[in-house]
Amino acid sequence: MITTTDRQYLEDFAAGQIYKSGRLKVDAEQIKSFAKQFDPQPFHLDEEAAKDTIFRGLAASGWHTAALTMRLLAEGEFRPADGIIGVGFDELSWPRPVRPGDELHATSEVLEVRPSKSRPDRGLIRVRTTTFNQKDETVQIFTGNLIVPRRPAGR
Repeated sequence: MITTTDRQYLEDFAAGQIYKSGRLKVDAEQIKSFAKQFDPQPFHLDEEAAKDTIFRGLAASGWHTAALTMRLLAEGEFRPADGIIGVGFDELSWPRPVRPGDELHATSEVLEVRPSKSRPDRGLIRVRTTTFNQKDETVQIFTGNLIVPRRPAGR
């Protein structure tokens, strides 16, 4: 939950800032549960079937990895004032699968900060978020474009 003192406005962000998340452990049942509902493919649902695929074992859906990363971000140091509100991505990749037992954590780097030309009460920031497993191997990278409010007068 974002508190008033945690709120970061556009003026608080600068290129090069790094924000970190906590950690989140993933188990086989979470992987299968997500897959049953959103990505029902054999390599996400069944350990035996997954052995004969490119993954050579059970692997989380990339969309599950994205959802887990969102959880890490929402509970981490990165605290835009109105929440993490994306307007799009420039990049999204999954260089390595997430496996049962992996413990994920993420870092977000501010790449660019710019005031809106048409909406003076807000701006945009570009942020590259990298999600790692417990071995610090990259499992996901995305560059997102986020709306961030400007600091109201008197704050």
